[in-house]
Amino acid sequence: MYTLLQGKRGIIFGALDENSIAWKVALKAKEHGAKFTLTNAPVALRLGAVNALAEQCSTVVIPADATLVDDLEKLIQQSVHHLGGKLDFVLHSIGMSPNVRKGRHYTDLNYEWYQKTLDISAISLHKLLQTLRKHDAMNEWGSIVTLTYIAAQRAFPGYGDMADAKAMLESIVRSFGYYYGVEKKVRINSVSQSPTKTTAGTGIKGFNEFFEFAQSMSPLGNAPADDCANYCIALFSDLTRYVTMQNLYHDGGFSSMGVSELLMQKLTGASDN
Repeated sequence: MYTLLQGKRGIIFGALDENSIAWKVALKAKEHGAKFTLTNAPVALRLGAVNALAEQCSTVVIPADATLVDDLEKLIQQSVHHLGGKLDFVLHSIGMSPNVRKGRHYTDLNYEWYQKTLDISAISLHKLLQTLRKHDAMNEWGSIVTLTYIAAQRAFPGYGDMADAKAMLESIVRSFGYYYGVEKKVRINSVSQSPTKTTAGTGIKGFNEFFEFAQSMSPLGNAPADDCANYCIALFSDLTRYVTMQNLYHDGGFSSMGVSELLMQKLTGASDN
């Protein structure tokens, strides 16, 4: 039995179904001895199967809309009460763009939907951090991890306004990470994951092409969701106590590549045809 998180308590946001990275993080956290609550927006809970996950993990599901501070306050208070103490880790695995879902091009955004994208996918992290701090809900040396994508730094047609949201998300990690680190030794990091076949990921136009391109570019290939979950567990553990305010690439080497021989061969083959 693994024990990296033995005795630790947390909250895991965003588990929807067995393809979700958050779902896999929950299973790994359970394996490593952690106690935690699960949460998602009420509408997402109706669509998913998170109650089955809660049963597997011997825990409860607490509905909460991460864009509503009142919901976050109730979630945090109920989690601390249910778990019997302050939190040691939190996973923020939240992202959604109405513009992307409804096929609006980046140069023709609906701005009300754009605001929703930013609120759900980025500002929700700030609201969560601010609420955790206000209620002094994190233990010293606690760890908060959020999930991001390299489109925050580079242009990926089709990723739309989610790229802006991820850039904001990563900025919040740095800015809030400073204050939380100084005050409570709480560390905050983002994990920039390979394209992953989750419900959210596959909803992006051209996702399959993204996936194959990244697979061809990455020396190790695309990082699977299971391995991303392992990385999150390592970041929750005491083995990474001095890692904070970082955007950490978990992408098989994609982020360091210019071009790969495999991709060049594919392009050459395509042009020869």
